[in-house]
Amino acid sequence: MATLKLTIEYDGTAYAGWQRQPVQPTVQAAVEAALQRITQTYIPVIGAGRTDAGVHALGQVASFRTEKALSVEEWGRALNALLPKDICVRSAEHAADDFHARYSARVKLYEYRILSQMERSALDHKRAWQIRKPLDLAAMRESANLLVGRHDFSSFQGSPTDNKNPTCDLRRLEIKQGQALIQIEAQADRFLKQMVRAIVGTLVEVGQGKRSAKNVKEILEARDRRAAGMTAPAHGLYLARVDY
Repeated sequence: MATLKLTIEYDGTAYAGWQRQPVQPTVQAAVEAALQRITQTYIPVIGAGRTDAGVHALGQVASFRTEKALSVEEWGRALNALLPKDICVRSAEHAADDFHARYSARVKLYEYRILSQMERSALDHKRAWQIRKPLDLAAMRESANLLVGRHDFSSFQGSPTDNKNPTCDLRRLEIKQGQALIQIEAQADRFLKQMVRAIVGTLVEVGQGKRSAKNVKEILEARDRRAAGMTAPAHGLYLARVDY
């Protein structure tokens, strides 16, 4: 019995998230369906993160165990031949028997993309959040710096959730600006439900002058989702990398 680790890229537009659901299409279900065609056996696949509907991935990690004797190159080719065009296995590799895509993860990196321009985009309208008015990036960076560290992020947690530990170590929260694209990178040991989207929504409100840059301290102390800003749209979010 071998343990395989997959690094997967996908456009989440057509899917109800990563996690398998009874009726709606999901990325996990698509990967499991491809595996079943290869092995003639149902094999459960474990993902590193349960991305929401519409969220994309540059480096989602998944693991599964199988008795099928294929090389890692053969696994990659076979899966990509069967997967939908908007899901791609970037790499396949053997892992230790105790490897678990979710529980073995040490750090996750998410990237949120904001398109800062007046004109609409034909290519990025489902891959970035378009904001037409200029944002105060200096104020947003000031707020972002105050969020870095180990905190109770209850104010940035979506509901409903069965999570009982709201403490996360947010190690990096950087805002990078290109010509029209603003990228917000969030790296932490773990993330709460919709945490990145709530942080981005709050930072955007700071950038729009609707909140003070220092307001995030009060938001953290409130431990109440109503204290924070809007939840940014799902289609701007990417699971960029998972480190083990």
